[in-house]
Order: sequence, then C-alpha cells, then structure tokens
Amino acid sequence: MLASIRAREEGRHRPPQQPPQVTPRATPIRATAQPSVYNRYDQERFNRQKEETEGFEINTMGTYHGMSLKSVTEGSAKANRPIPAQPTAPLPISAARPPSGGQKKVSRTPIIIIPAGTNSLITMYNVKDMLQDLRFVTTEQKRAAGGKRDNEVLIQRHRNGQTVPYRVVDNPAKLSPSDWDRVVAVWVMGPAWQFKGYPWDTPVEIFDKIAAFHLKYDEIRIDPNVEKWAVTVIQLSRTKRHLDRAALMIFWEKLDKHIIQFKPHLRW
Repeated sequence: MLASIRAREEGRHRPPQQPPQVTPRATPIRATAQPSVYNRYDQERFNRQKEETEGFEINTMGTYHGMSLKSVTEGSAKANRPIPAQPTAPLPISAARPPSGGQKKVSRTPIIIIPAGTNSLITMYNVKDMLQDLRFVTTEQKRAAGGKRDNEVLIQRHRNGQTVPYRVVDNPAKLSPSDWDRVVAVWVMGPAWQFKGYPWDTPVEIFDKIAAFHLKYDEIRIDPNVEKWAVTVIQLSRTKRHLDRAALMIFWEKLDKHIIQFKPHLRW
C-alpha cells in the first residue's frame, strides 16, 4: 500500500518525457510505378481514334498543358498561313533590255537595182508591172494613169506555190554594206557613170558579183558598152504584148541560177 502511494508521488514530480523526434529524409521516397496491364479494349480504342484522325493530321497524344487560350485558337491558322514571298528587287534598265548588239535579225530579202534615169525602159514607175506581173507598161503610160514614183518598191514573186519578196531601188548610194551583200541583180543602160558609188571599181568586177541585165526594144541597136559586158540582154516588142511574159521570164531564170550559185543564203 505504501509502495503504491510512493510510486504515484514519484510519478507526479517526474518531468514528462519528450517523444523521440524522427528526422525527415532529405530525398522523398518515390512511389514505385505499377506496371501497366495490357488492356485489349484500350488498344482497340486507341487504334480507332488514330484511324479517324489520321487524315486531319491530329496528334492524339498531344496536350494543351502550358499553352494559353490564344495560342491554342490561333495555332492552326498560323501553321496554315502561307509565307509571303520576298519582294524581288527590280532589274536595272540596262539589264532588263535585251542586248542590241548581235541580236538584230539579218534580212534575207534580195535587192535589185534599176537605173534612175527616166529614159530607161524599166523605172520605179513600171518595175512592179514588169517583174511581178510580167507585163510591160511604159513609164509615160503609168504617169498618165496617175502613177507615182516610189523611192523603193517591194515586189512579190510567186514561185512553186510560195511568195518571195524582192526589194527594188534606184539609188545605190543609200545601200549599207549589209545591203550590198543582198544585191543580186542590176539593170544597166550603157554609160559607166551609172555605177558611181558601187563598192567595186569597174563594171567587170561588178558583173562578176551581181547578175546584170539590159532591156531594149527589139529593133533598137544594142549599146556598145553593153555589147562587150557580161550582160543578159532582154528584148521587148513595142506592140506585141503577148510576148512580154516569155521575154521577162528570162530575167527570173537567169537570176535563180545566180542566187543558187552565189547567194544561196538569201530567199529566192
């Protein structure tokens, strides 16, 4: 009895004992990941979602975590927005223009020179009638009918179903060096002064480069100079116009042979 009272008194005056303190661990204990269990229904649902969204290029595994509402709503629009093309700096005028040198088209139209004198049987008044239509009309008749003299005449020759242009001039001083390369025929009268301004010195040299022709009436005596030159003489009747075609065709037959031999690069 006394022992129990003494023990109670000692327990009353004894200071209370502090519970033992547990030091917290610096590194938290990670929860052990539970192995995922294969579920056939989840796999079928995933495959079905992938097939349904495959054509729309939707990432079914994606997330909007960390994205704002604006970035979510405008994301697709920005992705589909075409990238504007960079403006191209304009080329300088010198580079935009095609080069003039060496690009000019070279003419292949043959050139025929006729006398400038009005006393010649072939002039700028009637050259188209004679060489294109193969019909002789005098210069006086053309003037009386109101015909005008042109500085140049372009005749059209019909041959083998094709039409070939020929340029006719009576002032050789206006011809350029490239023009002279296209001169295929010259109609001569007789005086040597007719060849002033030609790139060759003598009639012999000229007729070696160019086919030469002389036109006269059949009853007129031939000019002495023409008689000694390499010139094709064509004679016309004053009254028999039905003979004109055959006579003037001699010109084209001789000219065709000359072009084939010496100027095959030209049109004929």
